[in-house]
Amino acid sequence: MTQKTISLGMIALLISMIAVAPVWAKKTLPEFNDEGMELVKNSELATVYADPGADLSLYNKVMLMDATVAFRKNWKRDQNRGVSSMRVKDRDMEKIQSEVAELFKDIMTKELIEGGYEMADEPGEDVLLVKPAIVDLDVFAPDIQTASRVNSYSESAGEMTLNLELFDSVTNDKIAKATDRQRDWRQGYMQWRTKVSNRADARRMITVWAKALTSALNEARSATPSD
Repeated sequence: MTQKTISLGMIALLISMIAVAPVWAKKTLPEFNDEGMELVKNSELATVYADPGADLSLYNKVMLMDATVAFRKNWKRDQNRGVSSMRVKDRDMEKIQSEVAELFKDIMTKELIEGGYEMADEPGEDVLLVKPAIVDLDVFAPDIQTASRVNSYSESAGEMTLNLELFDSVTNDKIAKATDRQRDWRQGYMQWRTKVSNRADARRMITVWAKALTSALNEARSATPSD
């Protein structure tokens, strides 16, 4: 039986659709990481390491783990400087984290299903395990409940970074790992930020990641078989 072996170039499609991300100096990164995965050099927008012998075309189903969400360091402290009537509390942070994780799961699930993949609840021979972690979440102007209504304004909704890991669900072998940051570009003027607008901007950023992963899997599935 022949296999369609996914190349590093195809793995790079995980981030090839991303329009906004920091450019890391790849020349300072090792050719191979401590897991024996090879650095993908032909992407200027994110850091990607991949197993060059991995075969993503084997997977027709995806087991998507719930995303963990962590704020930027000192986010709460920085938010609570200034207007005393808009103090961010731990429960506010927990609510935002929960909402971002739920939004990520909904968007990623929708894109994968539309891409022709089934969602799985348990490991299997054709099941790809996806473990996402959103870190350095920075909501510039959170819309939180206060005793008196206070409007929040900022030039940008904020930014967040995705750490994504792909595994074979049966062997737990790691296939690829990618890191990418999405940022809502500053508009050059202050805008009123609400829960609705912040959610819309978060949806736009997450959708980029979801489309990138789906495209990488589809590219692997349509690749020409090698002998």
